[in-house]
Order: sequence, then structure tokens, then C-alpha cells
Amino acid sequence: MKIIFAILSLLIVILSGAALAQQTTNTAPIQLPSITVVAEKEPSAVQSVPVSVTAVTGATIDDADIRSMKDASIYAPNVFPNEFSVRHLSNPYFRGVGSSPNNPGVTTYMDGVPQLNANSSNIELVDMEQIEFVRGSQGALYGRNTIGGLINLTSRRPSLDAWRASVDTEYGNYNFRDEQFAVSGPVLTNQLGLSLAGGYSARDGYTKNDATGNFLDGHEAFFGKLQLAWVPVETWEVRFILSGEHDRDGDYALGDLNSVRTDPHHVNHTGNGFAHRDVIAPTLLVNRRGTVVDFSMITGFVWWKTRDFTELAYDPTPAPVGTRDDSEKDFQFTQEFRFASAKDAPVTLGDNLKLKWQSGVFIFTQNYQQDAVNNYEPFVLSPFIPFPVSATSPLARLDDVGVGAYARTTLTICDKLDFIAGLRGDYENKAANLTTSYSPAISPTVTTSPSKDYSAITPQFGLDYRITSNAMVYTTISRGYKAGGFNPTSPSPASEAYGQETSWNYELGTKTSWLNNRLTLNFDIFYIDWRNLQLNLPMGTEYYIANAGNADSKGVELELNLRPVAGWDIFGGGGYTDARFLSGATAIRTDAYGNNTAANVGGNHLIYAPEFTANAGSQYTWQVCKAAEVYARAEVVVYGDYYYNPANTASQSAYSLANFRAGFRGHHWFAEGWINNAFDTHYVPIAFEYPNGRSGLLGESGTPLTFGLRAGLNF
Repeated sequence: MKIIFAILSLLIVILSGAALAQQTTNTAPIQLPSITVVAEKEPSAVQSVPVSVTAVTGATIDDADIRSMKDASIYAPNVFPNEFSVRHLSNPYFRGVGSSPNNPGVTTYMDGVPQLNANSSNIELVDMEQIEFVRGSQGALYGRNTIGGLINLTSRRPSLDAWRASVDTEYGNYNFRDEQFAVSGPVLTNQLGLSLAGGYSARDGYTKNDATGNFLDGHEAFFGKLQLAWVPVETWEVRFILSGEHDRDGDYALGDLNSVRTDPHHVNHTGNGFAHRDVIAPTLLVNRRGTVVDFSMITGFVWWKTRDFTELAYDPTPAPVGTRDDSEKDFQFTQEFRFASAKDAPVTLGDNLKLKWQSGVFIFTQNYQQDAVNNYEPFVLSPFIPFPVSATSPLARLDDVGVGAYARTTLTICDKLDFIAGLRGDYENKAANLTTSYSPAISPTVTTSPSKDYSAITPQFGLDYRITSNAMVYTTISRGYKAGGFNPTSPSPASEAYGQETSWNYELGTKTSWLNNRLTLNFDIFYIDWRNLQLNLPMGTEYYIANAGNADSKGVELELNLRPVAGWDIFGGGGYTDARFLSGATAIRTDAYGNNTAANVGGNHLIYAPEFTANAGSQYTWQVCKAAEVYARAEVVVYGDYYYNPANTASQSAYSLANFRAGFRGHHWFAEGWINNAFDTHYVPIAFEYPNGRSGLLGESGTPLTFGLRAGLNF
């Protein structure tokens, strides 16, 4: 019924907009805005690239007040954000493809810099120009860890012509506060631009710890971004971007799955923990547009560190078990050099034959460290251990260094038919130093130092045909790759290492524009064939990666955008995914005593792969006078059934979330009200096996109904 109410509410807003639209007269051409994406490493019109990509533009970011990747993901079909209440643990799943933060299956790129560990990817979206959700393997251009796709985030460029500034403030229930500012303009001349943006965001917890009476999952963050852009001549641009975030979150909102469903946003912990994160990321971008060859360089550094302190007792009637104090830190360096044929000057091979090309080299290093200590109460580890024990599990260092090289060509015949061929090779060396110890020494200290090389070739072949200037069809075949590696902690020495994962991806799609570009309609079908699939499996409150065997995923996607009259936009889309383990696939399960059992999961659904996703929405803007306008926005997203565990013994049934927003806007001001999850849908977006719990699983309640007011000024 809540889904029905959400859809009916959306239709009311749409029909209201239609009624107002009939009263509006506008002689200007009515068209959808043109959208440029960098899904293929160079700017191209979204309707011309032969890849499934959803672009969340700067206008949508502003209109919907998008502050996180999760907010933006609702517009992309077959995308599911797997996210804990602690914001640094976030793993997106595309078409059923996902993995561990330490070895992501979908990588986030921030201004061209890949986040090699997902702990640094889910940050506040400040001063952001566009977000792209690129689905399907992108191994030929991006290489490792894009086996399911990638997320491209592009920052807004500093202004070179005039100074601009904005400030907005927001307040909502749960004591939600958010203040942001941005200022941008030329420095001395119009060749050097400066921008500075940042803010503060905080809220109280959604979940009450009944054992202490406190709300435990609050958020607090300071964040900022500094940019310098230098354009000495028209063909050169140099940009320096420095971004950072300082998070001080509360505890995980975990509770026994059955209890969380019965009594949402209530748990029992023996104490309140915390989750802290700091991220600093400087980036240098250099671009040169030539008459024959274009050149670009991206240099990126990322430093992040986290510290989580949490209880180990997650039960409706808790008894002291112990605590976990987990500190992690990571440093990464990435460097890419790219050369390409000039954007508007492909190589002419004949009267009706043209060639575009691009090639590049990518190198990286990554140094990850973890120091995690479980402090157990007496008798917890054994009835024969009557004293407290501290277990260091693990003290780990993972070092990774690698290089990749790629080349891609596009041969165009008669300006209608493109043949695409791409190839990339990746090589890397991974080394680890892993130590497990106890204090007092109830067991000997164990240290291992494994090392291994991984490599892969990831080709791509494609064909696209422009039937008319407003319609194209395309097909692609591409290979994806994720390197193997070493787990900082695992249930046994045999599972310390895991092997590399590969896939073949097949896609057929069409992109069309209708009604003089008032309507775009895109459709695709896909099939993914995995080998040696990597699974992120729980081991108590920790996770490790293990190879499960083979799997496949198949489905369809549809996206629609419509502007029937000036000021009225309608958007929506949907996707269906059938992602399953193939015969012979196995997944390891760990019981309450630490025993491991390999369970046959052949034929089961992959985890966090909703059977379908759907979204629909509308925004209408009415110019009430020359100096002011009224606007209203409504949107709903629906997620189909999905499973939490490979055994498919626990799942989340289909649910919908509806959001509404309305306000007034002038030339230099705006004020609006909003409500998210308007019908207070109760759902458990994430859960995992935890043998010591009553139901055998722990879960977290999803975000409840929230509402608030927002206002701002711009100059």
C-alpha cells in the first residue's frame, strides 16, 4: 500500500504541474538540456556514447539537494547502495556486482582519481558539477576494479570571468543541521581562477540504544574543497584541487535482525561506540588541446584514516562480551598520462573513413595498515579462560604497486557506423605482513608475509550505428578484472589469500531522442559471465574476501527524460536483474565456535542484487512574476526483493521511498521545505550473518522519515 500511495502522490504532483503548464505560454524552444559525460575519458554527449551511463547533473544536484552518493544513486537503474550507518563503509552494487572496500567491484573516480579503497569514496558532495553512474565493465579503459562499472565525480570549475558566492543553511528533525558556502572568481586576471567551498553537517542518531537510553548513530562532519585553475592560453588548463573531510560519527546501529524488524531503530548495546574518519586528497590536472594530439595528466594523492570502537554484544538482552577497537589508515598515489587524437580533428583515412584514438599509462602505489584489537570479557573465548583477553586480529600491512597501459581506436564509416576496439594490460604486485596475537598469550603469535603478482588483459569490442541524428544502436563485448590479494584477517590460514576474478560482459542498447529533443528514451539488455567470483563474507563483526566460483547476471534497463512544456520535467527509469551463482559455487559459513563450512550455493541469488529497481519523478517550476518562481519536486524509488547472504536464508522484501520538495526562488535567494521517506517506510537495507545473535544475523534499520527547511543566498 505504501508503494501505491507513493505513486499516487507522485501522479498528483505531475497532474498539478500539467494543469499549471496549460496556463503557461513560452515562445522559446523547449528542449532537454544537453549533457556531456566523461565516461570514456573524454567529453562526449551522453546520447552519443555506446555505454550505459546515468548522469546526475549539477542542476539535479541543486534541485534535489543531493549531498551523498546514496542520494544520487536513486536515479540510476540496477544500482544499489549497500551502506552502513557509519558512512565510510559504503559499497555500491551495479547489476549485482560489488565487493569489499579493500577490493571494490565498482570504483569511484573523483576528478579522474580512482579511490583504490572504498573507505575514502563516500564523502560529502560539495561544489560538485556532475555524477555519472557508468554500468558494465570498463576494463579496456579503466582496468582493474571496474568489473561492474564506475562512478565519476566531477568538481565544478572555478569561475574565470566574475566573482560568485553562495551560502545556504538547513535544519530538520533529528536536530539535523547543514551549512554550506561556496565562493569562486578570477584572481588578478581572467587566466587564474580560485574557488573555495565547504561546510558543516550534523544530526542526532536515528537509533536508540535501549540499554543506555542514548541515541547512538549520530553524524558530524566538517568538509571543504579548495581549487585553483590556471588557463595561460586557450589550449592549456592546469587545475589543483584539495579536498578534505573530518567525520565524527556515532556507533553502528546494528541489532538482531528479527528484533530490528519488530522494533525499528531500537537496539541493545552494552555501551556506545564511535566511528571516526579523516580524508585529505590533493589532485593535479593538466590538459592540453592540440590541433593533432590532445594530452592530459592526472596526479592524485589520497590519505585517509579511520578508527571504529564498538561493542561485540548485539542482542535484545545484552550481556558483556567485549569491544573492538579498529584503526585503519591508507595512502595512495596514482598517476595517469593520456594522449588522444584531437577532439574535433580525427585522423582522415579516406573520404568516408575517419579514425579516433586514445592511449595512456597508469601507475599506482597503495599502502594500507590496520591495527584491530578485540577485548574479550572473562569466559567469552572459553569456559576455561576466567580472565579478560585482548586479541590483536589483525595487525596488518598491505602494500600494492602496479602499472597499466591502454589503447583504444574508433573507426567511423560515413559518419554513421563506428567500429570500436580497445585493449588494456594491468600488472601489480601485492605484499602483506599479517600478525595475530593474544595478551595474555593464550596462543602463540602468528605472523605471515605473503607476496604475489597479478596481471590481466582486458579487451573491448564494440559497434554502434547512428540510424538518424536522434537514434543510435550499439553493442559491446568487454572483459573485466579484479586482482586477487590477501585478507588482513580470515577464519583460517587457507583463506588468507584469494584469487583474481574475471568476467565477460555483453550489452546491446539503443539511445533515442524524440519530439525535437523534448524526450529521450534509452534501453539496454546485458549479460555478465563471472569466473572465480569474489565474495565479501562476514566473520563475526569483520569481513574477508573469498572466491565462491562462477556466477552470471542478466537483465534490462530503461531510462526516460521528458520536458513537455517549459518548466516541467518528468524523469524515470527501471531495471531488472537476475544475478545468480552457477552450479558448483560455494560460500564459507562460520558458526559460533569459529568452525567453517563450505555450503553449496549454486542456483542462489547473489547478495544485494535487487530483482528490480524503479524510479519516477517530476519537477515543475512556475514563474509567478519576473523576480520570483515557485517550484515543486516529487520522486519515488522502488527496490525489489534481495538477499543478505549467499545461502539465501534471509532477505529484504520490496520497498519504496518517496521524497517531496517545494519552495520559492528569486534571483539571489531561495527557501524551501522537504520531506524524505515521506511514508516512513521501515526496511533493513543491510544485514549479515552473525552466529552469536538470536536470529543468526545482524541488521540496521534504514533511514526513517526526515523533514526540514532550507534557505540560501547567492551573489
